[in-house]
Amino acid sequence: MDFRALVKEYAEGPISRHLILGLLHEYQSPNDKISELIKNKELISIRRGLYVIGPKIDLPSPEPFLIANHLRGPSYVSLESALSYWNVIPERSYEISSVTLKTSKTYKTPIGRFSYRHLKTPYYSYGLKSVAYSNKQTIIIASPEKAICDKIVLTAGINLRSISQTRALLLEDFRMDIEVLRTLDTQAMEAWIENAPKKNSLKTLIQTLVAL
Repeated sequence: MDFRALVKEYAEGPISRHLILGLLHEYQSPNDKISELIKNKELISIRRGLYVIGPKIDLPSPEPFLIANHLRGPSYVSLESALSYWNVIPERSYEISSVTLKTSKTYKTPIGRFSYRHLKTPYYSYGLKSVAYSNKQTIIIASPEKAICDKIVLTAGINLRSISQTRALLLEDFRMDIEVLRTLDTQAMEAWIENAPKKNSLKTLIQTLVAL
């Protein structure tokens, strides 16, 4: 039986081992077939029990951000990855950075490196956006406002005390685009402060953005 035809409907997302075993139910030894598919690069194992379609199968594959959402969930793409996506910073992020409710962890997979940082609710749930890549791919990503807040909250040693210090950090150290920064919704950010880590630093961040 043609594995490509079996898996076509599910190719645009990460695929669980349970689903693959169901698709291969007619095989006498579906576990051996999975091993064969991995060896032949028709499947790629990204962690125990989770796979994506390999390069030998000519089908649309999931976007890295969608893979990040599934690799360790619940989670959302944030930090440098989201800042790059929203054109806040010029650099492209090669490691996919996310925030999770689970413990912090990094995965080194055949398709790239995925890092996760822990944050608690309710702050975790603020400022998230759903972005549709295709009919079958919708990713969860931090808004530019939330990604900047996460960057301040999760970067060790940052303690914002003045507008001049914060402006230098944003524009010189992080190389953020001032025109993009001027478009940010500071009122939304203010609504997060009460339940946020590093409250004083985030208040100074908002004051700086308003003053730009």
